[in-house]
Amino acid sequence: MSRLDRPSSAWELPRPFGTRSLAVLFLVLVVGFFAGQRVEMGRMLSLTGEGVLAAVGLRDQSQVLSGLGTIARSLFPPQVSERTEVARVEGFDRNQLPWFSHVETEESRQPKLNPQTLQMEEVVDQREVLVEPFGYLWHVAVKMLETFEIAIWATLLAIVLSAPLAWCSAKNYTPNRAVYTLARSVVGMFRAVPELVSALFLVLAYGFGPIAGVLALALHSAGFLGKFYAEDIETADDKPQEALRAIGANKLKVMRFAVLPQVMPQFIAYTLYVLDRNVRMATVVGLVGAGGIGQELKGRYDMYNYAHVGTILIAIFLTVLVLDRVAARLRSRYA
Repeated sequence: MSRLDRPSSAWELPRPFGTRSLAVLFLVLVVGFFAGQRVEMGRMLSLTGEGVLAAVGLRDQSQVLSGLGTIARSLFPPQVSERTEVARVEGFDRNQLPWFSHVETEESRQPKLNPQTLQMEEVVDQREVLVEPFGYLWHVAVKMLETFEIAIWATLLAIVLSAPLAWCSAKNYTPNRAVYTLARSVVGMFRAVPELVSALFLVLAYGFGPIAGVLALALHSAGFLGKFYAEDIETADDKPQEALRAIGANKLKVMRFAVLPQVMPQFIAYTLYVLDRNVRMATVVGLVGAGGIGQELKGRYDMYNYAHVGTILIAIFLTVLVLDRVAARLRSRYA
């Protein structure tokens, strides 16, 4: 009797999980349990559960919920205007005030010691301040533009650095084994060092400002792009390449006319992802003084100006959201 003529009751399906699979799963669970204890996963679940119960009214209070409430009350409403003492504005000219701004006189009452009577007396101080209704919002917009420029230049430098690294890291195009090993090592080194760590050292070398941020992001992105560019070059269809080699084309011509048309959509997708990531990471490296909105965020946070921090966070969220939509459209069109 053939296999096709066998009754359905005679068919047997293998077990979905064998003894080895169950043993590996058990080992993973045991290791995960002990690792979770070291990183306080149990405490995290406990505090999160208390917060959920407090949110639905089944518990009086929660550390997590009260902390989140304090953060929300501190960040909102966000800061939009800017008030600066006129005496601190360099080259102040009353006849050339910024748009929508005006000068106000503020009074403050402070207790001071009278040196003659040695008594504490309330003294009224007056000072003039420049009020800019949208001053801080404009300042944040300028810093976000600088952050975007850092990301753009970092991505461009990464493309320039990754092109020769990808060529030398592809087994079918590298000149020799030594160059291949060296290129792969450089790519691995660039990827192994986080942007924040490299930014710390680059700030020491170049000083505070966007230069350190651009270089830190460019080096890490070059490692990422170099690795993925090389892998796509290696896995490209070899038939068009063989056809060009048969008519005497050199490696550069084969790359230009046989490989790049195949891998260009993936290259564009990788590059757009790196640009999107660099915009977000440009905020992080700014926390160590590498320019951009992150530097402003760190300064305002250290001075407990949480309303200003709220404005910065909203600006970062809107920028990343818009960039994500633009990148998605570009990927769907070109990738």
